[in-house]
Amino acid sequence: MAKKKRRKRNSRYEYGFIPISIAAAIFIWYLIIWMGDLQPFILPTPLLVWERFLQTLSDGRLLKHSLVTFGEVISGLAIGTFVASVLGYALAKSNRLERLLSPYIVASQSVPVVAIAPLLIIWFGPGQISKILICSLIVFFPVLINTIVGVRSVPKELDDLMRALQASKWQTFTLLEVPAGLPVLLGGIKIGATLSVIGAVVGEFVGADAGLGFLISLAKGQYDTALVFVAVFALILMALALYSAVVLIEKRFLIWKKVQSDQIIGE
Repeated sequence: MAKKKRRKRNSRYEYGFIPISIAAAIFIWYLIIWMGDLQPFILPTPLLVWERFLQTLSDGRLLKHSLVTFGEVISGLAIGTFVASVLGYALAKSNRLERLLSPYIVASQSVPVVAIAPLLIIWFGPGQISKILICSLIVFFPVLINTIVGVRSVPKELDDLMRALQASKWQTFTLLEVPAGLPVLLGGIKIGATLSVIGAVVGEFVGADAGLGFLISLAKGQYDTALVFVAVFALILMALALYSAVVLIEKRFLIWKKVQSDQIIGE
């Protein structure tokens, strides 16, 4: 009971630091503008950014471009995670397949996404398909590696136990490999969730007529720095929302880990 109260008290303290840190950041922001005597087109004030945010929100531009980017991010994250999970599981179960495909996978990651993006836009056009593919590519590698590590982290003793119990391959997969590998896999999806936002913006920078990346390019050409800040903050919120969603999934499906850690602490 005392440990639970202590945890609640610590969490209240942690949440209490959030508004303090935001207030400190705004104060430093104003201080930099005042000390450097910076013009709004170089660094706008937080108040100017807030006014620009309300303006773009009221005229519908921010919502329109955010929905375009969010659709690309979600689709790319889903496709990249699915393909990487399936291939990662196959590579984890077959050393021969891993030796065959690993050079190509590593080579594909040595090429920056910025260099691949123009090719995808030429091949698939400036629409959403090319942006979704860019997001999928940038999500693919971290999820793939974490899937391989997660599947191979299954203790051999448990695998032997499932064989001794004459469990089918499907039972071994659902009852042992998925629960054991899920913590590592979700760690990869956390990374992929944030990287997918970067992938969408990179694609929109190269060629697009909608999306937050397009909005940033448009604002940059007009020296509308406040609008750039608005779009950047929207991207940050999007990445935080996706990351938090994965954390909630982690808490929902990995509750057994929390119980296990509580038992260890109790001992």
